[in-house]
This record gives sequence, structure tokens and C-alpha cells, in this order.
Amino acid sequence: MTTMRTPDLNWLISVDDHVIEPGHVWTDRVPAKYKDVAPRLVDDAEHGEVWVYEDRRVPSSGLAASAGRRKEEFTPNSIPYSEMRAGCYDSVARLEDMNRAGILASLCFPSVPRFCGQLFWEAEDKELAMLCVRAYNDFMIDEWCGSAPGRYIPLVIVPLWDPKAAAAEVERTAAKGARGVAFSENPAPLGLPTIHDPKRYWDPLFAAAQDAELIVCMHVGSSSTMPKISPNSPFMANMTWGANRTSGALLEWLFSGVFQRFPSLKIALSEGNIGWIPYFLERAEQVLDHQRAWIQRGEAFGGSLEGRHAVGSLDLDNFDLRQTYHDHVFGCFIDDIHGIRNLDVIGEDNVMIETDYPHSDSTWPDCIKLAQERLADVDPQVAYKVLRGNAERVFRFTPADPPAVTP
Repeated sequence: MTTMRTPDLNWLISVDDHVIEPGHVWTDRVPAKYKDVAPRLVDDAEHGEVWVYEDRRVPSSGLAASAGRRKEEFTPNSIPYSEMRAGCYDSVARLEDMNRAGILASLCFPSVPRFCGQLFWEAEDKELAMLCVRAYNDFMIDEWCGSAPGRYIPLVIVPLWDPKAAAAEVERTAAKGARGVAFSENPAPLGLPTIHDPKRYWDPLFAAAQDAELIVCMHVGSSSTMPKISPNSPFMANMTWGANRTSGALLEWLFSGVFQRFPSLKIALSEGNIGWIPYFLERAEQVLDHQRAWIQRGEAFGGSLEGRHAVGSLDLDNFDLRQTYHDHVFGCFIDDIHGIRNLDVIGEDNVMIETDYPHSDSTWPDCIKLAQERLADVDPQVAYKVLRGNAERVFRFTPADPPAVTP
């Protein structure tokens, strides 16, 4: 007779942090002829320290580099690297901050290219943009993650303008150790086809991600939008309401038919929180039960629903919404008391924790302390899944042994 070992709840794996790219990322990796036009960090007389790329000047927001600052010091204004905590842009220096907060491993989203590489999709010179995508991925895998094996989970970006090239980049980076690929929560506001595109624009990317077992990670805000409740809603109201983007992504994917075409594909709803998931699953099932008949017939108010506007490519006769969710979707949260209380509905195997370092929403430096408090009434085996077990399984990631420090 065997007994279950008490899990170590002193460490977590964060599936959403951020890298503030050091100034050499692209200039060190693109061909010599592009060094003066690739993204580069400069001191601008008018704007101060900024990233320059084509006709853009991209400052480093203080909210994206808030680690080490008091809440009263948070600012959206640009701050130079000299005023940032070194862990923002230095992967070795960050290890000290991770150890202090009980973060065993971390998956990092980009900053300068934005959450899914929108900067390069918007670029005029797509040949250079493709080189920049590859340069970023090589930096992320070889330098950022390579500096400390077992402490960082490699996440890559792709050329959104060319799904076949995106598939090839997934294959290339997967061979180098990538474990996730960044994608948009809603490509439509970017001017890209949606996941419902009748020509199946994104299928090469989804097929490659499925074959390589890379998780499709969609960070809130990767549609380059900030929802507005009304034209003059207070900013804090809109910021609070922002998770509606993630709920929209969940519903889009569940009703899209993508999971039926790619039965092994998995998605992570990064920084979207989880407390809203029980309601939207319940509401989706109500809609499916009450409305499916007339929708399948293609009827509509004063007309008819055509093709993808009815049920798209979804086979409603063989559709189990709840099982589809549990098989394919992973909710990610920073601090969500209501969500933790509803793990039985959300699914203990469908939840992963984040710290959002070094952003202003981050729980750093109290990450593990706060997580332990929030999970105090949760079965230790379930708490272990939330803290790190699910991340290890979903991303096929084996972390390094915990360092010999007390978090």
C-alpha cells in the first residue's frame, strides 16, 4: 500500500510574465545591411530613450516595468532602462527576483513587438519583419531561456501575415525547444482574418502548433484594443471590464469548429482571469440548448443566417461544449479569489497561475505568499496543479530543481 507524497507548495510556475527586451536583441541578429533600420534603442532629443523601427518611436511604459516600485510610483509615462529594475531586461538578474518570490519558472511575453508580434505585422518591409520575428525567437530561446535552463519556458511569435511561414517558424522553433506560440485573442481588430475565415487562413499555423504540441497563448490585449463601455467611460471602469476580451476569445474558439478540426490543439487564455468562466460556460450551454434548432435551420430576424454566420464549421450534432472546453482550454490568473472558489466547475486541470512580472498588476514580490493564502482551503494535490503541475504538463516542461533558498 502506498501513500501520496505531500506536494511542495513553496514554488510556482508563472505562465505569464514579460521581458523588456534589451537593446541588442535585433541589432545583434539581423544581417549587417539592416542594423540601422531594425528595431533599436536610441536616445531621442524629443522623446528620450525610445525604440525606433521604420516610422515608429516606441517608448518603454513605466507600467510595464513597475517591479520594485511602490504603487504610488506607478506611471504610464516612459522610463529609461537605467531606472528599471535589472530583472526587467536581464534574465540572469531576474532569477534573484524569481527566487525571492517563489517563482520556479516563468513564461515571458514580448514587449516591444507587443503580445503576439503585432509590430511586425504592421511593418512595411515584410522581408525585414520576418528577419525580426526570427531574431526575437532566437533571442528568447537561445539567450533569455538559455541563460538558465529549467527556469524559463520558451514562447515564440510568428509572422501573422503569412500562415505558411508562421507554420514553418513554429516547426523551426519547436526543434529548438519552443513550448508555446503567441497568438491574438481577436485578429479582426488587427485587420487579419478571424479564426472563422471560410478559406481557413489560420489552418497552417494551427496544424503546425498541434503537430509540434505548442500551446497557443493569447494574452489579453493582443488584439491591440482597450474595450470601452461607453464613449466617455472612466478609464478604470474600462480597465476593469477588459477581461471581456478573454471571454469573447473563449466563446469564439468553442463555437468555431477549430477544435473539431484539430482535436489535439490547446489554447491558454493568458492574463484573462478565470472567475467569469463558470457563467459563460453555463450561458453557452443555455444558448446551445434553446437556440440551436432555428440557428441550424439558418433562420434569422427578417432573413436568413448564411453559412459561417449560422454555425460556421461547427458540427453541432457532435458537439459537447463542456468537454470541448475541458479538453482544449486553460484559464490563467494572477489573483482571482472567486475563480479559486469555483475550481470544481472551471476544472482543477484547466487552471494555471501567473505573476505578471514586471507589470503593474504583478503580485511580485509576494507571489508565493499570496498564492498560498488564496489556496489555503484547497486540497494540497489540487493546489499543486494550480501552482505548477498543470503548467509542467501543458507545456511539456521539466523545471530545474528549486534553488537552495527560502522564498
